[in-house]
Amino acid sequence: MPVFKLNKEIIFPPPHLAEADGLLAVGGDLSVERLIEAYRNGIFPWFSEGDPILWWSPNPRLVLFPEKLKVNKRLMRYYRKSPYRLTVDTAFAKVIDNCATTRTLQGEETWILQEMKEAYIELHRRGYAHSVECWDNDTLVGGLYGLALDRVFFGESMFSVVTNSSKFALIHLVKSIKEHGIELIDCQMTTNHLLSFGAEEISGEDFHKKLNQLIQNTDPQNRW
Repeated sequence: MPVFKLNKEIIFPPPHLAEADGLLAVGGDLSVERLIEAYRNGIFPWFSEGDPILWWSPNPRLVLFPEKLKVNKRLMRYYRKSPYRLTVDTAFAKVIDNCATTRTLQGEETWILQEMKEAYIELHRRGYAHSVECWDNDTLVGGLYGLALDRVFFGESMFSVVTNSSKFALIHLVKSIKEHGIELIDCQMTTNHLLSFGAEEISGEDFHKKLNQLIQNTDPQNRW
């Protein structure tokens, strides 16, 4: 399959034309309008320093249905007795910054470059992107962020600097999104960590059918 080159027009090729590794297109920009168009079609940006903007649509796709979240009894007991405070949409910029720096400190490459940070902070300002924060008193110790369109939440990244804090953030996310009618969490890439929480792989075809069913409008939901 060819990799498509984007221009100024905000349009993407059909996701089923992606390469075997999920790469679909290159170029374009990270404007709010283009990002919304990408996500509503199951496409997301992911690139490294020095690369052009790369757009992906993996097949199969890892998803989590909120009602299928699996939390073992021990972790749930820790969650209920945890001294940590969990919030939503109170420190988005700090969460995305920590997601980037934590990976760097661990010697891992990060796709959360400065231009990505700025783009998602603008999505948050416009009411599309959301974060969950885990606090030890006034210190941010874990969290996650992503993008919500209608009844779908597209998870982007999470971080943890103390044991279980990102797991607590995930549990809190699922509790929170149920209140907003979210029926599907897109986890993008398959990891054993997310599989252990009940995430499952579905075909690209089934994933896009779900998006068509669950995204009837792209109005921002403002802060949760």
